Amino acid sequence: MSLGIIGGTSLLFTDLPPLEKQVVSTPFGRVEVLAGDVTILLRHQGNIPPHRINFCANMAALAVLGVDRAISFGSSGSLKAEIAPGSIMVPDDYMSLSDIPSIHNHAISHVMPVISAKLIRELGHEFPHARVGGTYVQTRGPRIETVAEVAALAKFADIVGMTVASEATLACELGIEFAALCTIDNYANGLGTEVLSYEHIVGTARLFRERTGEIVTTIIEKMGG
Repeated sequence: MSLGIIGGTSLLFTDLPPLEKQVVSTPFGRVEVLAGDVTILLRHQGNIPPHRINFCANMAALAVLGVDRAISFGSSGSLKAEIAPGSIMVPDDYMSLSDIPSIHNHAISHVMPVISAKLIRELGHEFPHARVGGTYVQTRGPRIETVAEVAALAKFADIVGMTVASEATLACELGIEFAALCTIDNYANGLGTEVLSYEHIVGTARLFRERTGEIVTTIIEKMGG
């Protein structure tokens, strides 16, 4: 079995293992990855904003390299007072208010969306401090959600981000087992006192870089085989 790790802002300042840079050609475009015993894909491919990420190419590149299990790191905002910034969640469901991409553009095909219960259990075992279970909701970005949107989303979901739902759906289409480990970087708009911005999220990623590095190392050592 081959493991893939997908990361974004939360991996910006993390020391990654010494893997070989590779460019993978897919029907949807070319993707740069770090490949070796595991495959690490940085979803923003340089500095592409969330609403312009080529999710189809990213996930297809993992499939081309033989990845059959993927763990996605998702920088998220908390929709609930009890889910504090600095904590970690392993969601067991997701929803989206934005358009979800698909590899099935030329034939009718329906995928059953699911997050792997097996990978959720493994992540829960390796990271007992993480909150296991909860719903991730994806918005389009790049703007932050409005206060009214946050109040509405909180009725149905626990955390909000801009990437994981697309990756989860495409993983299902490609036959890749998928789970996400979401870092809670802030309270969503209206729930906290921070002035939310990309700079704030980047600052949180820098603050927790050592913890994130330890998490990546643990995933590779314990789940990479």
